[in-house]
Amino acid sequence: MHIITRKRLLEFNAKHPDAKEPLDRWYRIVKRTDFQSFAELRAVFPGADQVNRLTIFNIGGNKYRLITFIVYSKKRIYIREILTHKEYDSGRWRKK
Repeated sequence: MHIITRKRLLEFNAKHPDAKEPLDRWYRIVKRTDFQSFAELRAVFPGADQVNRLTIFNIGGNKYRLITFIVYSKKRIYIREILTHKEYDSGRWRKK
């Protein structure tokens, strides 16, 4: 899968150093896997959820949320936001 854009991961890592290792692990797995569907993705990431057209990943033992938009046919993952659990729970990300 092609991840657009890794820059967001690096920026988040700068603010939250403890997220670096779990986000790097997520990146390596997704980069080398061409998921055809949410079911395939969920086999690798059982904690992933779909909320409308977005796919939400639990990162770092549920400490962070990675919000993405995935186009399976084009093998692209767009990183919309990375949030702390508290920021995610506030729900503001749903209004964007």
